[in-house]
Amino acid sequence: MHDDRVSALPSLPPLPPLVIVHADDALVAVDKPAGLLSVPGRGADKADCAVSRVQAQFPDAQTVHRLDMATSGLLLFARGAAMQRALSVLFENRDVVKHYEAVVDGIVEQDEGEIDLPLLADWPQRPRQKVDQLQGKPSLTRYRVLHRDPATRTTRLALQPLTGRTHQLRVHMLAIGHPIVGDALYAPAEMPTASRLMLHAMRLELRHPLTSQTLVLTSKAPF
Repeated sequence: MHDDRVSALPSLPPLPPLVIVHADDALVAVDKPAGLLSVPGRGADKADCAVSRVQAQFPDAQTVHRLDMATSGLLLFARGAAMQRALSVLFENRDVVKHYEAVVDGIVEQDEGEIDLPLLADWPQRPRQKVDQLQGKPSLTRYRVLHRDPATRTTRLALQPLTGRTHQLRVHMLAIGHPIVGDALYAPAEMPTASRLMLHAMRLELRHPLTSQTLVLTSKAPF
């Protein structure tokens, strides 16, 4: 018997498809849309993710790193176990240069600078992270102002995380008084809301594991 209650359930708008930025025998790079998980979450409703979509086209694709669900941009996958090991070593040794673009609340006065604040998981408020001078892991972010908008009191920044801590860019920007616009997890309640987190992984630079040539991948910020 047809159950009208099922058909009446509201449906979320579908996420845009993954864009393949680069693919070869060693790796696949995609442009992940905001709102899509990098890897599966808990529960059937969180099965749709970047890695499952990539594996539908490249069955040997394996996860190397992740982006937050709310963050868009370049996400890299290895082709097979050997390439996963090789690429994982590059990430662990910080031989992959990562560049992000963000829009933050307020006018950042310094044209460029570094944020050197140790980070630690905030266990009572998981998955939040926090600055912890005593037990936190060393965390370093470079920033450079791209544009200041006095009308909206926001600043567009180029961000480069020199370490790879969870939520590093989001917590570092919050710590200096300029939370990323649209950050539902960290932004103060009084800050204006946005349709998405204004954070995009826009450039990756790495040594190709097969050719040893420098591979540069880019993706334009959609905001």
